Amino acid sequence: VQLQAFGGGLVQAGGSLRLSCAFSGRTFNMYAMGWLRQAPGKEREFVAVINRGGGNTYYPDSVEGRFTISRENAKNMMYLQMKDLKPEDTAVYYCAARGSAIHSAYYLDRDRYNYWGQGTEVTVSS
Repeated sequence: VQLQAFGGGLVQAGGSLRLSCAFSGRTFNMYAMGWLRQAPGKEREFVAVINRGGGNTYYPDSVEGRFTISRENAKNMMYLQMKDLKPEDTAVYYCAARGSAIHSAYYLDRDRYNYWGQGTEVTVSS
């Protein structure tokens, strides 16, 4: 499996960005997916996860209502729409994949993700 995250950049506070993650190498709809971020000096944290079919998602309180995760299984793509961005959203954003036998499941344990993209940097200026 290969993952490539892109779409990061510099944006002013209150602005929006859409990140994309391209998946290749295996059957995309057999993988639960997630977006995580890591700010300098901080641990990597989840910002959104999604199940194989795309109908089940989870967001932490820090991004709930501002971030939306989605996927297009026919295109082997996953997205993270971010709005109302804040300086504290500044981080490197990673996409991750985990093969899942359970169609409805998503995963919140970083150690359970088998594959990671290279990260795309998001900088939010105040």
